Amino acid sequence: MHFITGGSFNGKAKWVRSFYKIEEREDVLWISAYKHQPLPITLHDLGKDFVVLEGAEQWIREISARSDINDFREEWKNVLRNWRLWETERPERILVIIGSDITKGIVPVEKELRSWRDCTGWAFQDIAGLSDRMDLIWYGIGQRLK
Repeated sequence: MHFITGGSFNGKAKWVRSFYKIEEREDVLWISAYKHQPLPITLHDLGKDFVVLEGAEQWIREISARSDINDFREEWKNVLRNWRLWETERPERILVIIGSDITKGIVPVEKELRSWRDCTGWAFQDIAGLSDRMDLIWYGIGQRLK
């Protein structure tokens, strides 16, 4: 599992495309929350061994809006377990997760937005913990954290 995070519109997707030479590959499935594609709970039926999930913070927002924090944590950990299982079943499988960091700056006044921010922080910690590699992208420049 490879986790990429950084600010919004800071070049994360472009960095992933370059790092993995996505344009030269035919085995990649790119799923984007920004294009309103649903969160894949399991990756087994997708038919590809290289999956990029873009916009993790948007899927986290959807889950956090319908769940209390405890239910969110359980649901999210279940999703991560499914993804990790898929990836470890075959050594050629690659999962890349891209998520914009929304946890910095002024804390939102609205309860829903605060909850989304908190859930995103916890979820990103969970992803980072399971990831074999993690990169931070700011202004198109990558910094390997793990």
